[in-house]
Amino acid sequence: MSSGEVPEGSGVQEEMPEVQEGAGGQQAEQQQSKEMQQEMPKEMRQLRDQDQLEGTSSIGTSIFNLANSILGSGILGLSYALANTGILFFLFLFILVSLLTSYSIHLMLVCSEATGCLNYEKIGEKTFGFKGKYTVFGTTFLQTLGGILTYLLIIKNELPCVMKVLMGKEETFTAWYVDDRILVILVTTIIVFPLCLMKHLGFLGYTSGLSLSCMIFFLFVIIYEKFQIQCPLPGFNSSNVPKEELQKMCKPRYILFNFKTVYALPTIAFAYVCHQAVLPVYSNLRNRSLKKMEIVSNVSIFSICIMYLFTAFFGYLTFYGEVHSSLLHTYTDKGLLILIVRLSVMMAVTLTIPVLFLTARDSLAELLKKPVFNLIERIVIAAIILGFVDTLVIFVPTMKDLFGVLGTTTSNMLIFILPTTMFLKITKDDPEKENQRFGVSLLLGLGILFSLISIPLVIYDWISSTTAPETN
Repeated sequence: MSSGEVPEGSGVQEEMPEVQEGAGGQQAEQQQSKEMQQEMPKEMRQLRDQDQLEGTSSIGTSIFNLANSILGSGILGLSYALANTGILFFLFLFILVSLLTSYSIHLMLVCSEATGCLNYEKIGEKTFGFKGKYTVFGTTFLQTLGGILTYLLIIKNELPCVMKVLMGKEETFTAWYVDDRILVILVTTIIVFPLCLMKHLGFLGYTSGLSLSCMIFFLFVIIYEKFQIQCPLPGFNSSNVPKEELQKMCKPRYILFNFKTVYALPTIAFAYVCHQAVLPVYSNLRNRSLKKMEIVSNVSIFSICIMYLFTAFFGYLTFYGEVHSSLLHTYTDKGLLILIVRLSVMMAVTLTIPVLFLTARDSLAELLKKPVFNLIERIVIAAIILGFVDTLVIFVPTMKDLFGVLGTTTSNMLIFILPTTMFLKITKDDPEKENQRFGVSLLLGLGILFSLISIPLVIYDWISSTTAPETN
C-alpha cells in the first residue's frame, strides 16, 4: 500500500465530503450575505456601517471637541443666575448640575455599550421603539434650534450697539438701519441663509476653534473690566441714595431668593447640555472604550466648569444686582476693547449658527432615511426653520426667557430624563444593577420635579413681570 492510499473502513473518506459540504455551505452563506448587502439601500448600509467604523481622534482632540460643544451662549447668563441666587446657593446648584451632567453622560455611554449603538436616536429606538426614536430626535432637534435662537438674540442685542459706536452715535439714536429686528433679519438673510444651504460643513467645521478662542478672550476681558469699572456704575445718580444703601449695592450676596431665582437652575442646565454631541465624539475616539470616554467627558466638564465659574463671578462682582441676563449686553463702555469683544463674539456665533443648523438637518435626513437633501429641499428647509426662528427672536424680550424655556424642557430632558429612562429600561432584568437603578430612579424623579416646579414659576413670572426690556 502506497502512502497516498487511504485504508478502507478508516472513515476518512466519509468525513471529507462533510468538510467540503460545510465549507461550501459557509461560502454560500457569505455569498448570500453579500447579495443582501447589495440589495440593501445605500443609505441603510451607511447607517448600519456607521457604528462599526474605527475612530481616529486622540483623547486630547476629543476633549477639545466635547468641551467646545458644551461651551455656548449659556455662559452669558451665569452671572445673572448668580446675582439672583447668591454666591453660596449658586455654587450648590452649579456643582450639583455639573456632577449630574457627568453622571448622565455615563448613563448614556452605558446604554450605548449595552445596545451597540453610537447614535442617540438608535438607542432610543432599541429601548422604546419608534416612540423613543422620535422623542430623542425631537428633543435634540429643539435643543439645537434653541441654541440657534440664543445666538441670533445675541446678534439682535449687540449689533445695534456696535453700529452706533462705529457711526459715533449716542445710545438714544434711532433709525431703521440700527433697528435690532431689521438687523437680525438682514444677517440671517445675507450671511446665515446661504451658509445653511451647504451640503456639508466644509470650512465651517473649523469654526469651533474660533468660537472657543472668542469666549476665552471674552473671559479675559471680563476679568480686566472688573478692575476698571467702579461701583456704583457710571451714570448712577447716588446723590439721593443713603450711604448704607450704596454700600449694600456694592457688596456680594451669599443667599438670595426672589422670582428671578427660578431662572438659575434652567440657565445652568442649558449651559451644560452637550449630550447630542457625546456619541459622535465617542464614535470618533481612537481605540474607544467606556473608560477613555469617561476621561474625555470628565476633563471636558471640569475645564468648562472652571471657565464658567470665572465668568459668572467676575461678571457678578462687576455689576452685582445690575447685571443683565446676557452679560455682554450689560457693558456700556464704548471703548475699543469692548467693541472688539462684541465683534468677535458676533462673528463667532454667526459662523456657529450654520454648524448647528447643518447638524439638525443631518438628524432630520437620518430620521427620513435620506442620504442627502437636494438643493430645492435644502432651500425649503432653511427658509422654514430660519424664518420661524427669526420670528421668535423678534418677539423674545430677554435671554433669560430663552434659558427659562429651554432649560426646563429640552435641557432637562437631555440631562435628567432621557438617559435615566433608557438605562432603567435596558437594565430592568439585571438584578446586579438593582442598587444603581435606585439611584437612577432618584435622578429621574429629580428631573420630573425640576420641570413640575420650574415651568409654572417661569410662566407665572412672565404673567406678573412688569420689567422693561434690558437696555444698555
